[in-house]
Amino acid sequence: MTPRLRPWLLASPWLAAFGGLGLAGCSSAERAPASTFRLLDGSTLTTADLQGRVLLVNFWATTCVSCVKEMPQLIETHRRFAPRGFETVAVAMSYDPPEWVANFTRTRQLPFKVALDSDGALARAWGDVKLTPTTYIVDRRGRIVKRYVGEPDFAALAALLDKLLAEAA
Repeated sequence: MTPRLRPWLLASPWLAAFGGLGLAGCSSAERAPASTFRLLDGSTLTTADLQGRVLLVNFWATTCVSCVKEMPQLIETHRRFAPRGFETVAVAMSYDPPEWVANFTRTRQLPFKVALDSDGALARAWGDVKLTPTTYIVDRRGRIVKRYVGEPDFAALAALLDKLLAEAA
């Protein structure tokens, strides 16, 4: 269901700050920020390493009810599209204790990469993310094509991923 927006809200900085209440994508295909993800196992992964793949970057926290609720659908989405050149990186917010993130990852058997943003640099680089969950979709060329603030419409997300994965790099 789409919330009804008041005319004064349409011109408000709140709309820009909250991504249209999670309904707006990125209006132009901006480049994903050059980023280094420090994974739970201590290894690193960069956006350059992921060039040529369709990427979902999800900022989340173990204490975020919506994040925990959407995680089974993120798992399903990852498993469905990974064989076609799709990658998922779940970035735990700086305030999330690493041991909680590790426990959540282990007990939920997350099949994708999980990164710790211990100093908040990733959240700042990806548009100063403050609200979770916030999810970005990056095409094979490294351009951000969609941003979700809040839980995505997973049917629409699947359609978008199908389209992006069908495109050449």
